[in-house]
Amino acid sequence: MDLATWLPFIMFGALLIMLMMGFPVAYTLGGTAIAFALIGHFMPSVNFHLNDFGFVPSRIFGIVQNFTLIAVPLFIFMGMMLEKSDLARELLESMEFAFQGVKGGLAISVVVVGALLAASTGIVGATVVTMGVLSLPTMLSRGYDKGLATGTIAASGTLGQIIPPSIVLVLLGDIMNIDVGDLFTGAILPGLLLVALYIGYLAVRVATKPSLGPTSTSRPQIPGGQTALVYICKSMFPPGILIVLVLGSILGGAASPTEAAACGALGAILLTAIKRRLTLPVLQKVMQETAMTTAMVFTIFIGAQVFGIVFRGLHGDAIIEEFALRFQGMPEYAPYILLGIMAVMFVLGFFLDFIEICFIVIPLVTPLLYGLDLGMEAGDKALWIGIMIAVNLQTSFLTPPFGFALFYLKGVAPQGVTTADIYRGIVPFVVIQLVALAIIYHVPQIVLWLPGVVFD
Repeated sequence: MDLATWLPFIMFGALLIMLMMGFPVAYTLGGTAIAFALIGHFMPSVNFHLNDFGFVPSRIFGIVQNFTLIAVPLFIFMGMMLEKSDLARELLESMEFAFQGVKGGLAISVVVVGALLAASTGIVGATVVTMGVLSLPTMLSRGYDKGLATGTIAASGTLGQIIPPSIVLVLLGDIMNIDVGDLFTGAILPGLLLVALYIGYLAVRVATKPSLGPTSTSRPQIPGGQTALVYICKSMFPPGILIVLVLGSILGGAASPTEAAACGALGAILLTAIKRRLTLPVLQKVMQETAMTTAMVFTIFIGAQVFGIVFRGLHGDAIIEEFALRFQGMPEYAPYILLGIMAVMFVLGFFLDFIEICFIVIPLVTPLLYGLDLGMEAGDKALWIGIMIAVNLQTSFLTPPFGFALFYLKGVAPQGVTTADIYRGIVPFVVIQLVALAIIYHVPQIVLWLPGVVFD
């Protein structure tokens, strides 16, 4: 291949290098695209025209007017508001009581609370920080190993990446042209599988080496003279209502994911008000944080559109499509291509955030993945691949050296907890992620069964 053929892949490599050097994602996407557009414009063999940038305004308006993507700021608002409602503290206290006397019970309660918060909020950063502040000092004071404690909190806090309502699933649905309701439904069992694997690992680890997670002998205090059952039920009621409101309305066909997100945002406001924590400063702060996070996501989206236009203008998509066509008649190679792409995404997760992988890598490989002969219908194949990508992307929050969950946790960890402790603790959970991915690969019905029951 000549230089003109390699140019789109040189552009992709330059982008990855710039991102790893720490340059802002959105501006790196746009800047790299413009630089290589100029190179392509002045290379006669490429035949790229700067007039192709005329598509950018219509693409941007298409993003802004996309009804599905309205769910992104709504889910962000819901998560930010619930962070102010003190929901996590009450859940942790009640779960700690529920697992009283169980070996490693406090660690198991952190996993359960992480799953409940994931199904209620879907905001990873807020969940990791909140649980780090509330549970890490307690776990350390009760003799838990630093690595086990930090790994459990970081992994549990990232369950919001796969357990719906998940912003990752909303973005994947738009990028891969998959119905978000199908993705939400298909992600439920894989999310529960991860929770079960986490709990199983903790139970076995503490049983084989009890010093890692001593059984608590102190009894948590129940406020107001309530019975244990009443206290646990009261703490479970708010997230239960939100889960029914958001996921129940989607699974029952009463609302689209975007409409369910609006219901969830309203429910979060009412819940915070009932707990008497809704004040004007709180509302202002939540709205400001929501606006900043949403602006970041959509700015990256716009930069990705510019990058995509130039990549296609340099015929990068045609090269990938030609590569895919070579293997359409050879189904024996399809699993290896799929596993190879998954491996590349996993490695990129060591250095790139999930949003960067979503907007940069997935649009490039989606046509290739959809063209593989995997022995299933097109709709099932898209859904199955989408969920496997979501589970894979979850590791981008956990894998050193740039896992964001690790940074969030280090920022609130007590003195004496080092970065090495966090890295050591997270390794087993990354392995568990890969085990879950392997199980989903070999048993696709984990993804496909529930959507088939609900929507067929």
